[in-house]
Amino acid sequence: MSTTMSTTPSILSTKYPAKAHCEAVANYIRRLRPDVTDGLIYLESGKSTLFEDCDQEGILILPPSSSSNKKNPTATFRQRRPFFYLTGCSLPDSYLTYSLPTKSLTLYIPASTHPPSSDQLPSSLSSSSKTLFVIPTQLSHPFPSVPIDTTILHTAISECRALKDPYEVALIKNANAITASAHHACMRAIKSAKNERELLATFTSTCISSGAPTTLHYIHNNASLSGKQNLLLDAGAEVREYASDVTRTFPVSGKFGKESRGIYDIVLGMQKTCLAACAPGKSWDDIHVLAHKVAIEGLLDLGILKDGSVDEILESRTSCAFFPHGLGHYLGMDTHDTGGNPNYEDEDKMFCYLRKRGPLPVGAVITVEPGIYFCEFIIKPYLNDPKHARFIDEGVLERYWDVGGVRIEDNILITEDGYENLTTAVKEVEDMERIINGE
Repeated sequence: MSTTMSTTPSILSTKYPAKAHCEAVANYIRRLRPDVTDGLIYLESGKSTLFEDCDQEGILILPPSSSSNKKNPTATFRQRRPFFYLTGCSLPDSYLTYSLPTKSLTLYIPASTHPPSSDQLPSSLSSSSKTLFVIPTQLSHPFPSVPIDTTILHTAISECRALKDPYEVALIKNANAITASAHHACMRAIKSAKNERELLATFTSTCISSGAPTTLHYIHNNASLSGKQNLLLDAGAEVREYASDVTRTFPVSGKFGKESRGIYDIVLGMQKTCLAACAPGKSWDDIHVLAHKVAIEGLLDLGILKDGSVDEILESRTSCAFFPHGLGHYLGMDTHDTGGNPNYEDEDKMFCYLRKRGPLPVGAVITVEPGIYFCEFIIKPYLNDPKHARFIDEGVLERYWDVGGVRIEDNILITEDGYENLTTAVKEVEDMERIINGE
């Protein structure tokens, strides 16, 4: 269960394992298509463009630490994730080929910032009899005389991305370390802040000063903090395209009120119980149910839920009024990373928002983010439905609306013997209050 980062620098001093990723994808294709003995993987990077209604270039934006970052810093280029996974290259207007039989990876980068024309492509591609495995929505060059397979490459890359190698884990660890510093900076700033904008600036500046772009997982970030009990901060830094995703909830005043502390303790108990259950082969669906059981027990103890056993309330799905989302999701180059195989059509409201289904594999990085929320637009329909209303004490509930919501989110790696927590931001109440109050 270690959170040490002592091996990170030596790992990241080596090359990004692009060729190993290519071979993993090729092996996935071979497993599903045993008849495939030849062929080329072909991918295109993202394209550079001009600003709309303007001839100003500015889309070639690399990470802040890149020596090639010389373009306009107001625009952001986001590399296509499949392309980066197979190359480690952040340049636009590039493309790659990977030969399945020879295991030869070739990266083509443009001589200028303009997209390559058809005559810049290798002549062997236009006349090849080998099958090109492509992602159809990321194909700008026609190959009319070449056999093309559009059915498998996207799935192959998505499934391979679900399992992280040590290099990728090191990047996510680095992102988490920067994210922890940014969360702690916001804790130190919360008592003097008047508006969420100030904390957005604090979080962003902390990450950028460490060479990492950042994402706050909310849209507006401009609400007044006046009269608010708690701040829920869901945000993470990125390091070389790899994300972190950490949520902390802490008191605006520097000390939790009685109701807020009661809810926080339940959510922290939910997370610790679920973390202890994480291990290879364990069902994520079952761990999600476990989170609901802990939530129900806690809400019964507070009196918000009533007149039913844990199993009865679980069966009724009344707990979804307070914990409406899934327990977590895969994490990697995307905050909600590929390979989780969710079923958004599931008619069971407890599972339709669960972004990972099935057993946990070794090598997966997943978020563990239980929460309890007091959102009127979610809870009111439950209060108006006798099936659920009989389990909810509205009188007690009235005292908790101002709590708002509490979520605690860590990023973990599934290992052979359990899990490793990659997140180092503090979450114990005493630790957070100590930082907030400058102790």
